[in-house]
Amino acid sequence: MSSTGPEAAHPSSDPAPSGSLEREIRAEIADAEREDRPIRRMLRTARAWVARHPRIEVAYRVGVALVGTIMTLGGLVLVPLPGPGWLIVFLGLAVLGTEFHWARRLSGWVKRMLDRFWQWWRQRRAARAAREARAE
Repeated sequence: MSSTGPEAAHPSSDPAPSGSLEREIRAEIADAEREDRPIRRMLRTARAWVARHPRIEVAYRVGVALVGTIMTLGGLVLVPLPGPGWLIVFLGLAVLGTEFHWARRLSGWVKRMLDRFWQWWRQRRAARAAREARAE
């Protein structure tokens, strides 16, 4: 086993508090989204090549639309089932967002709504735990 990744940051067997884990994950996401990453430079170069060839660009956009739509709809079907439904939805929106501005905006909105939902859910659980603790 390697000593890199999240398990290296928290070597103890106790899980990190959800707040610090959430901050750590958000920091890793921000780091991965930096514009100066080598993979992002390579992808920008490839996309510029596609943009110089109109027929290839049309085929590329149609392909991105099909793959992204299938992934997003497939993820929505999986949301009520156990498993990675929301992850697949966001991956599909990310694929669509590479070519379509509306998909980037929709993805941002969905992320904000999910963030609000989870915040509400945590508050609700904390209030319920407090009520149960007072009842005892």
